[in-house]
Amino acid sequence: MVILSFCSFLLMFIIIGVLSAFKHRSTNVDYLLAGHNVKPWLVALSAIATYNSGYMFVGQIGYTYLHGLSSIWLMFGWITGDFLTSFFVHKKLRTVSEKQHALTYVGALSQWYGQHFRVFQVLGGIITIIFLGAYAAAQLTAGSKALHVLFGWDYAVGAFLGSIIVLLYCFAGGIRASIWTDAAQSFVMIVAMGLLCVEAVHATGGLPVFLEKLQHISPHYLEWFPQNLDFGTPWGPILFVAGWFFAGIGVIGQPHVMVRFMAMDDPAHMTRTRVYYYLWYIAFFLLTIGVGFSARLLIPQIDHFDPELALPTLSLQLLPDIFVGLVLAGLFAATMSTADSQILSCSAALSRDIWPGKNIKYIYTKLATVFVTVTALAIALLSNENVFQLVLIAAGALACAFAPILTVLAFNKKPSEPLMIIMMLSGIAGMLAWRCWGFPETTYEIMPGILTGFLVFWIGQHVERPFGNASPKTDP
Repeated sequence: MVILSFCSFLLMFIIIGVLSAFKHRSTNVDYLLAGHNVKPWLVALSAIATYNSGYMFVGQIGYTYLHGLSSIWLMFGWITGDFLTSFFVHKKLRTVSEKQHALTYVGALSQWYGQHFRVFQVLGGIITIIFLGAYAAAQLTAGSKALHVLFGWDYAVGAFLGSIIVLLYCFAGGIRASIWTDAAQSFVMIVAMGLLCVEAVHATGGLPVFLEKLQHISPHYLEWFPQNLDFGTPWGPILFVAGWFFAGIGVIGQPHVMVRFMAMDDPAHMTRTRVYYYLWYIAFFLLTIGVGFSARLLIPQIDHFDPELALPTLSLQLLPDIFVGLVLAGLFAATMSTADSQILSCSAALSRDIWPGKNIKYIYTKLATVFVTVTALAIALLSNENVFQLVLIAAGALACAFAPILTVLAFNKKPSEPLMIIMMLSGIAGMLAWRCWGFPETTYEIMPGILTGFLVFWIGQHVERPFGNASPKTDP
């Protein structure tokens, strides 16, 4: 019954994506931006699902399972940073992308004031492919874990199947297929995880017993901060929270997320989109933390259990077969539609940012999608990193590369092309250096990376100003 339910719901999600073909037009602007015609509620639900599905349903639940209440700071910091940047970035990006006829995220940055920073666009496209390709591979890995629990399949089988579904989504309707399936999965998963939390509390004997048992897991499980922080000074907790706050700011550096806002039907609808987005975001985050707590109580074998399998394993224990199939199909399809949006962004980077010439044929964009999908599959099969670590590294690098640049552009600053290139590369270098030096336990390396980008901009402005190079030339 579980397998039948899984296959039925997965087929339903695939059909929703394929139905987008009826609105699809064989043009690059439709394939990559849905013709700038996506409704606010679809933008909101899709942006949440595409950024958080594999990470939240697999990685965040696993993190809570291991570390307890301190995982709430990921929610607080991430949402706060994301919320603040939404007031001055998203609407401007949507306006600029249409005005400059930019079909890619990096393309919009490179043409922000009507100029064309070609070298920056090529380098930005390469960075997008490298790190967003790894990010997509993490989604294929996350989805394969659901199939491993259900069928006992090797992870490679799930990754291959996921790649096929990704190509089906992309070729059916491009980004519109991804957005439609994202929205359907958002509704399904929030209901399923809510039901899972209720059943878990009931299985432990009710809410008072549930809370009491959480207190007995370990002496530190319900403490507000992890034990590996330096509590000799106040900087340990502050840096820990600040790291996740900068992770929220770093959302504006994620091409596959921001392209959703570029596809919005009208920039004036940003306020409505913001309401849908953050209400749904908070609900998702709270439920993943609840599922993580539940899994730790009901699956206490911490030394012999992969915490990233908590959601499917708990579903098998607590839910009726039909809902188990629903949860697993939703998890698998959500990670696949996230992977397909990332692969589409990589395809756009390859065909629009890196490839020379402006009039790239539609078929070449689709061929780029095949190439990127095969590459992401290879990374998923060869990588030894878990989903949480892959996402943190890839998302962190993209955030450090692009978030400082987009921020200064949104504040009407006009960095030169060399300065934008140095900001992009130094942001990634700062993040990787922090990680290589072993400091991530103090704060998420995205913070020093983003701050490095801003520092380079500040220095660059002072260095360039005497030579008259602070602003790019713009078209009249």
